[in-house]
Amino acid sequence: MEASQKKKRFNMPSSYTVLFLIILVIAILTWFVPAGEYQVDEAGNILSGSYQVTEQHPQGLWDIFMAPVKGMIGTETTPGAIEVSLFILVVGGFLGVINRTKALDTGIAQIVKNYKGKEKLLIPILMFIFALGGTTFGMAEETLAFYPLIIPVMIGVGFDTLVAVSVVLLGSGVGVLASTVNPFATGVASQALGLSPGEGILWRLIFFLTIYAIATLFVYRYAVKVQKEPSHSLVYKDYKENQKKFAVADIKEEMTKKQKVVMILFALTFVVMVLGLIPWSTLNPNWTFFETLNQWLIDLPIVGTVLGQQLVPLGSWYFMEITMLFLLMAIIIGLYYRIPEGEIVSTFIDGAKDLLGVALVVALARGIQVVMNEGMITATILHIGEQNLSDLSPVFFSILTYVFYIPMSFLIPSTSGLAAATMGIMGPLGGFADVPEHVVITAYQAASGIVNLVTPTSGVVMGALAIAGINLTTWWKFTAKLIGVIFIVSCIILGIAAVLG
Repeated sequence: MEASQKKKRFNMPSSYTVLFLIILVIAILTWFVPAGEYQVDEAGNILSGSYQVTEQHPQGLWDIFMAPVKGMIGTETTPGAIEVSLFILVVGGFLGVINRTKALDTGIAQIVKNYKGKEKLLIPILMFIFALGGTTFGMAEETLAFYPLIIPVMIGVGFDTLVAVSVVLLGSGVGVLASTVNPFATGVASQALGLSPGEGILWRLIFFLTIYAIATLFVYRYAVKVQKEPSHSLVYKDYKENQKKFAVADIKEEMTKKQKVVMILFALTFVVMVLGLIPWSTLNPNWTFFETLNQWLIDLPIVGTVLGQQLVPLGSWYFMEITMLFLLMAIIIGLYYRIPEGEIVSTFIDGAKDLLGVALVVALARGIQVVMNEGMITATILHIGEQNLSDLSPVFFSILTYVFYIPMSFLIPSTSGLAAATMGIMGPLGGFADVPEHVVITAYQAASGIVNLVTPTSGVVMGALAIAGINLTTWWKFTAKLIGVIFIVSCIILGIAAVLG
């Protein structure tokens, strides 16, 4: 072998492989880790201090390969991921129909055109739009289509490619980092713990607005500095080349009336979802408006029968109801836009295909819980945590959870997979430290989000940088201070939330 022969580069295995390896490792542990169980109350909550060692239940090859199947369908000890997986597929179909109308693309183009000459204002506006997409439905891969549109405009007014990439990548990224109702993060984690995705939403909203403001200020200050003196740009060596490569073209495409209506329906869908998920009567016993309205509709002659006697009021919705919502709105938008019936179906299926991998990875990750629960080592791990966390304050535990999830996010880049794989353990551990489970969810989201802003295993990060011609190390240098600030602020907010609940 010649000395000059290049060494094979290590390729990070896919999320599927990593999760399956974790299932294998957990199965091996069931042969050595003592099996045990906790007593639970009538509501199914673990009773602290009730742990007992029980008969060993080692998991074999059959159990390993059955784990993902059981993870999807569910068992007596582990709820299935089918609700989440189906919801993910339907959301994919919904986005497929939306993209067929080109309303999202044209809407962004219209905003850029309207703010010609006032591009500095575009930074907070566009970042907020992308952040909303990130915090509500995990907007990530969908953003890649916007870079060719936004980069030329930013270059033309004296900014650089880092500003353009930041508007989209950091905008959507901080939204995902501070997810409020993102079904692929908040939804999956909440479902794993048996919580309503609306629990803790006020803290997540505060977190979202804070992190968005920090990221926007960071990008805005850099953009102003570069516009005043281009030599301050971290990619100044490519200044002339980028001026030629990303020549600004006039955006002539106008948003049609139909597309405006589509965008209204698009926004309305997420508004209804949020209204449906927030437990109004739990937040305030007097907030029973939606329950009263729901009962009034059911009691109406004919109307109640047509609507259905099993109509669920807003505030009591869960995955079944919001899945129905996205399916219904996909059909309504398709029919309104006069998309042929066959094309509505095909675009819906194509959109669902785009998220099929996410739907499957949730079931595979749930298989980890299946092996742990059937091997009866979940309680043992919780018992170890209970013993070690007995003297930890809620503040320290919340920060420790955040730190724990950072390396875990590198190991399992999929936010859905990470939540499904770990929430069954981390949620109850938080209970032992008197930390609300929704704070544990926020810690997981924040850690996963901060990693996915910079990790080379992210196709979104690498795709965006490739389009803009930015080196990964330059991106790391640019975002280093921001990442540090976000880390510190996240720890502070998590600590406060852990104390106040």
